[in-house]
Amino acid sequence: MRPLLFRLMNWLKIANYWVIAQFAIGFLSLMKLVPPDRALNFADRFGRMVGPKVGRHRVAVDNLRKAFPEKPESEIQQIASDMWANMTRLAVEYIFLDTLFDFDPDAKEPGRVEVVGVERFREMAADKKPRITLTGHVGNFEMLAIAGTVYGLDASFMFRPPNNPFLARYIMKARSSGIGNLLASRRGVAFTLARILEGNGTIGVLVDQKFQRGIRTTFFGRECETSPLVPKLARQYDCEVYPARCIRLPNNRFRLELEPKLDLPRTDGGEIDAKATAQLLNDIVERWVREYPGQWMWFHKRWAITSPRQR
Repeated sequence: MRPLLFRLMNWLKIANYWVIAQFAIGFLSLMKLVPPDRALNFADRFGRMVGPKVGRHRVAVDNLRKAFPEKPESEIQQIASDMWANMTRLAVEYIFLDTLFDFDPDAKEPGRVEVVGVERFREMAADKKPRITLTGHVGNFEMLAIAGTVYGLDASFMFRPPNNPFLARYIMKARSSGIGNLLASRRGVAFTLARILEGNGTIGVLVDQKFQRGIRTTFFGRECETSPLVPKLARQYDCEVYPARCIRLPNNRFRLELEPKLDLPRTDGGEIDAKATAQLLNDIVERWVREYPGQWMWFHKRWAITSPRQR
């Protein structure tokens, strides 16, 4: 009886995934028939209308209240609304990535995308050595991977596919357009990243997600668990680490920033300090989020502690 019940529950889960995926893909297909600016403006309104009605909205508002206890409730709700607009825009932007990214290093007139740190992109493309670029779920972080490709940077970018397998396939296809090498965040991916660094390659990593049994750090003054991946790889290969982010600007424009390489904290023995480095990465993302709080994923359960042991 139990195996039959288990199979039934699994089938219902898959069926639910399929229904959700069909709705999402249908919505994006309709958006593709509309000019990009009109589609993105509609996505903004749609996200603000629908987002507060989903269960994760309560998680987002609770996180915002704890992160910004000094802010009035009206501002908390406005940031949450901005976040849902940002997330809906991000979904629609997948189908317009080729159109939206118009940055030309040699153009005389600014386009939809502007880049700060052009000289660093060029240096990384010209000088082959192991490097890590880190970012967070801010703005349209996918744009950073496209920028690297424009400059001829041979980089591999790690991402976490959705749990919904039907949506994952659709998004993977959309992401593959002009974004270089993509690596799904699954078991064993650390070995792949290590081989890339051994070959003097560049990897891109998102560092603002909860990591089970990770390094104990703080984010907005609250304890959380952070992935040891970047600190450990940086220590093993003594490679340069660059923070990068995307900022949404008015009128459906974007600013990409590649910041100077980090001076990573080290132990008395001269090795990169993994715990202090993990905290440094959190501090960088927190700085970004404080500057543009409506452009981060507040519904993510970043502060959930899963490990019983202190790190």
